[in-house]
Amino acid sequence: MSHYQSDEQAPLVIARNVHKSYGENEVLKGIDLDVRPGEVVVILGPSGSGKSTFLRCINHLEDIDRGSIMVGGEQIGYVLHGSRLHKLPEKAIARQRRNIGMVFQQFNLYPHMTVLQNIVEAPVGVHKESRQAAEKYARELLEKVGLSDKANAYPRHLSGGQQQRVAIARALAIKPKLMLFDEPTSALDPELVGEVLAAMRDLAQQGLTMIVVTHEIGFAREAADRVVFMDGGYVVEQGTADEVLVNPQHPRTQAFLSRFI
Repeated sequence: MSHYQSDEQAPLVIARNVHKSYGENEVLKGIDLDVRPGEVVVILGPSGSGKSTFLRCINHLEDIDRGSIMVGGEQIGYVLHGSRLHKLPEKAIARQRRNIGMVFQQFNLYPHMTVLQNIVEAPVGVHKESRQAAEKYARELLEKVGLSDKANAYPRHLSGGQQQRVAIARALAIKPKLMLFDEPTSALDPELVGEVLAAMRDLAQQGLTMIVVTHEIGFAREAADRVVFMDGGYVVEQGTADEVLVNPQHPRTQAFLSRFI
């Protein structure tokens, strides 16, 4: 379904040999991944395979122990001196995060703020945009996720699916080059999953670069330009949705997908 540009374009995300351990537990064992501008990459894999950890490393919510992650030509979280990585100051990391929106399992909306206030908080409070411009864009985003009538509602008055769609609009409000989704439907009741996936599919069709960690095989089949299967801290297999989901080559991918058929 490729709606991204030709292979001539430089990748937006370049991860090389990414390692991450928590104490003795090595969670990422050398991840390599490129994501091109406008590409939708879905990462599948069993719980504990390192998917969410890898996602959190991309916007430096987690330090990496070894390797390199570049987004838009910039080394995320570190500067390379000789062959050693030196951690950037927090202010520089915050500036890098402006290019990366993230949607989590939990919606994390501010309960004391209206939907509109939640969305304009970062553009106005952190990035010093004018409130008028931020609110105008916030209303456009609410329309995009099908919630234009909820601008003045408080999170407690919304369903989980509506709250997650607000969280997506909030992540888009900083106009990121890259959107990360960490199992965005796993905390939702089954009947609310579809509305969030529909909003994400719309974004995919508009050419937003997305990396999505999910268990929703149907979403991967419909929206992914590429499916990446992770297990045990490695990328085991990757390819188009058809290649990986319909005709998986690796026994571990086959075993994982057999549970969904």
